[in-house]
Amino acid sequence: MKTATYKIGIFIAIIMMTGGLASCVDDLNTIPLDEEELVSDVVFGSELGPYQELLAKIYAGLAISGNSGGDGDPDVAGVDGGSQASFLRGLWNLQQLPTDEAHCAWNDVGIPDLNYITWTSSNVFIKGFYYRLYYQINLANALLRETSEEKLSSRGVSQADQDKIRAFRAEARFHRALAYFYLLDMFRNVPFVNEESPVGSTLPPQIMAADLFDYIEKELIDCEADMLEPFVGYNATNYGRAHKAANWALLSRLYLNAETYIGVEKYTESITYSKKVMDVSYQLDPVYANIFKADNHNSTEMIFPIRYEGSDTQTWGGMTFLLSAMEPSDLQDEVNAVGAWQGNRATKAVLQTFEKEYQHEKDNRFSMLRLDYTENVEIVDPSLFTNNGIPVVKYYNRNSDGTLPPSNIAYTDFPLFRLGEIYLNYAEAVLRGGTGGDATTALQLVNNLRKRGYNNDNAATITAGELTLDYILDERGREFFYEGQRRSDLVRFGKLTGSAYIWPWKGSVPEGRSVADHFNVYPIPADDLGANANLVQNSGYESSSNAN
Repeated sequence: MKTATYKIGIFIAIIMMTGGLASCVDDLNTIPLDEEELVSDVVFGSELGPYQELLAKIYAGLAISGNSGGDGDPDVAGVDGGSQASFLRGLWNLQQLPTDEAHCAWNDVGIPDLNYITWTSSNVFIKGFYYRLYYQINLANALLRETSEEKLSSRGVSQADQDKIRAFRAEARFHRALAYFYLLDMFRNVPFVNEESPVGSTLPPQIMAADLFDYIEKELIDCEADMLEPFVGYNATNYGRAHKAANWALLSRLYLNAETYIGVEKYTESITYSKKVMDVSYQLDPVYANIFKADNHNSTEMIFPIRYEGSDTQTWGGMTFLLSAMEPSDLQDEVNAVGAWQGNRATKAVLQTFEKEYQHEKDNRFSMLRLDYTENVEIVDPSLFTNNGIPVVKYYNRNSDGTLPPSNIAYTDFPLFRLGEIYLNYAEAVLRGGTGGDATTALQLVNNLRKRGYNNDNAATITAGELTLDYILDERGREFFYEGQRRSDLVRFGKLTGSAYIWPWKGSVPEGRSVADHFNVYPIPADDLGANANLVQNSGYESSSNAN
């Protein structure tokens, strides 16, 4: 399903009526409540097309930030669409910049605070991603509200199309659960709206983390039966759409983090859903680098991508950001990117994670750290773009055989879920005491990943005694660096905050230092807190909220 060629101008107004965030109401230009049914009936009828277009808009919200090229006609007002309200760019900034893996040299307001873990509730990048997630939730709520059996029957939608729409509804529920997952992971206690919430000016209530966890879990389990069957590799009709294996992958990740989110261990459940994914015929891509190239839609490892299709999905966020903001200018043609912004660098900690390994220089993953393009692996001056820190070139807008896609606008899909993660989820859950798996399989899965990195060299394998939780964290760093997972991993292992793990510039000093534990979650944005009396700020951020 192409994700960005649809625009639903009239209906966007209805979507924003659903009351996802009180503070967004004025910004998003809602329409009067008594016009909802009128506009709804104009847009929707007996034909399948409008329902399919709304589903496509949900997918488009993961890839681009507006309704026209280059983030024009933005979805979310009040923040910059390409840089601040882009799903993928926002995810990357919030999951990578506060960690040992990445540092951004740009001095845009809010970026240094992410680098140093010194943010407040007024940070515009936190705000932008928060609003993007609620925009996705509102889209899903709108589709679900407009596709009830009663409405479809009253509009004369055929039974054949109602059967197709049943799958659309399951996909919308998956997307809503995905957005709520990221809200749970990053913010914990947040406003809650679904398709049954009052429409209009009613302020949404705040849901606590434990209840939100239960809601996400139930939604994913309940919608599974109506989702598409899993498929491997490229499928011209359904590639890029969420299917049952994507559902299971999200559950695997949700359960792995349950102890962090709600203080309850669910490692057995993580193993169960990891095994369900592994029972599908996914396989590790034989060449690690090919997972991140322009023809990665063919990868047998890809479970659920964010799809990019050149000019149809043109944006300054998304994969354009991941292609252009990383590489040195001399590599722009090699990467085939629209620019070489040179903003982001890896810290020395990433290098040290690889250096723990025997003959790490033979690891193909290590070769993506372009040490040949820096004169100083230390970030001596955090504002310097070049020769300062380590350039990481992981994503390429070239095909795996070296040929070029139709243009230098991004064709590379982003692997939001891939098989490698499921392998390490399983292994970690076993080590943490989950049942239903076994240590022998866990070791084999980790070694399969390692051998892939080392061109199937058996010297890359580790022993059962070496497979520890600390090793898993390091291996996740080597396998998933720059893929938008590191912050969650460090929080789960108790190493993002405090003094258990220190890296350069943590806490805003060159050598790094301990930071307060409340930074394990982000604050609810100050303007939303100020607009909704139902909300209570996350502990530790109260003074910054009051200041805004």
